[in-house]
Amino acid sequence: MPMSYYLILSAAMFAIGALGVVLRRNPLVVFMSLELMFNAANLVFVAFSAYHQILDGDLFVFFVMTTAAAEVAVGLALMVAIFRAKRTIDLDEMSTLKG
Repeated sequence: MPMSYYLILSAAMFAIGALGVVLRRNPLVVFMSLELMFNAANLVFVAFSAYHQILDGDLFVFFVMTTAAAEVAVGLALMVAIFRAKRTIDLDEMSTLKG
């Protein structure tokens, strides 16, 4: 398969993720959209790594995935804490947490 197929798929995934971050107000959907954007970038790293036959891209994908998993765990813990305090997880309501 040509690498252009992977790049087109990755660009489409990244665009869908970016639209989800910009247009949606639910934090869970925003987190899922961010993960979709991370996976689109990971697909590019793996495609270029396979094309050039080096393992640097695969190693970088491993670190991105572990960082994304930690980010989701912290983000979900924050959402649970905010829901317990405010009884809502709407992103517009979270802007009032300025202190």
